[in-house]
Amino acid sequence: MTPVDLTVIGLGYVGMPLVKEAAAGGLRVAGLDVDPRKVEAISAGRSYIDDITDADLDAMLSSGFTATLDPSVLARSQTIVICVPTPLDEDRRPDLSAVEGAIDAVAERLQRGTLVVLESTTWPGTTDQLVRPLLERRSGLVAGRDFHLAYSPERIDPGNLKYGLRNTPKVVGGHTIACRDRAVAFYSRFVERVVPVSGTREAEMAKLLENTYRHVNIALVNEMAIFCDELDVNLWEAIEAASTKPFGFQKFLPGPGVGGHCIPVDPSYLSYTVRKLGYPFRFVELAQEINERMPAYVVARVQRLLNRERKAVNGSRVLLLGVTYKPDIADQRETPAVPVAEALLELGAELSYCDPHVPAWEIEGRTIPRAEDLAEAVEAADVTVLLQQHSIFDLDVVENRARLVLDTRGVLATGERVERL
Repeated sequence: MTPVDLTVIGLGYVGMPLVKEAAAGGLRVAGLDVDPRKVEAISAGRSYIDDITDADLDAMLSSGFTATLDPSVLARSQTIVICVPTPLDEDRRPDLSAVEGAIDAVAERLQRGTLVVLESTTWPGTTDQLVRPLLERRSGLVAGRDFHLAYSPERIDPGNLKYGLRNTPKVVGGHTIACRDRAVAFYSRFVERVVPVSGTREAEMAKLLENTYRHVNIALVNEMAIFCDELDVNLWEAIEAASTKPFGFQKFLPGPGVGGHCIPVDPSYLSYTVRKLGYPFRFVELAQEINERMPAYVVARVQRLLNRERKAVNGSRVLLLGVTYKPDIADQRETPAVPVAEALLELGAELSYCDPHVPAWEIEGRTIPRAEDLAEAVEAADVTVLLQQHSIFDLDVVENRARLVLDTRGVLATGERVERL
């Protein structure tokens, strides 16, 4: 069988950009996934990832990339990178079942000299305390002697047109110095800058620190948005004024809540780790509480707008603009649009949505009508809630033709009919 330079386990929003850049860098790449629909789509040249076009996929396939459900490819791989999901369970504890499944598949086929890298977000110590023992026990090989083991956190930002995998610095920590150096050499083949750190724990912590920083600062401005409204202070203007300071300040904006895999999830991994030490991580848990209550605050503001017009939410036509978690992508993971919609439906609203990236949307098993024409939709709605500012939305139409608008993103001009969060 022909050897491959790299096998990527997990062909999602992290794994596919890795495949793309590695293939473009001249590596022979294979992809392994447990979802036959993904493998079939790739083989047919149909991309299901926002940041990978069909043309990108054609180029990847032309370079020799193949996707498979067969884990036997691992036995002929010089490098194996694990990019599987690491969500939270129902109790908001880390769910590493996908990582464990991937490690089991690798361990059964691990060869001497192979480099194994975990990229999935996780708590500090996972690579050394979970991944390494599983690999060693099942394979009979020793990390740092018989095979190389490293951790490199993914830094994919879906929809970001400026920074991708190639030009975003890649943090790498190894089980040993030799493991680190091997991983640095691997990523240097297709990433412009690789940042080595002293160990896997430091690399794991770097990822959690990045997103906890964002989580806490978003919570700060979200809480300020609530009391600034009552103080009659234009927080959006204050933020812009503060951002003119050339040092000591970074701009964060309020919104209807946080979404995606990273910000709502990653800080919980750090909080979980700290709680194992016997005390809470109060900053993270407070930020979680504030950000999770923002959808309810959005609904309260919708109620206030309708009350001003002597209308109840019950029976009112409410239009949600943009139901993905960030602009110009189709990703709905952890989107705050879901709890907003749930609360509005519970209050009896006649709900509809407009989002060119989401052809169909269900809330609690109920199909929400999709508006095709933006102008008609905002004219028909008693109140429009701008949750996500997709670039395709004509904001002038929203400002000029909607009856009432709650702008949760601070992109519309305020007036008699338009309020900002």
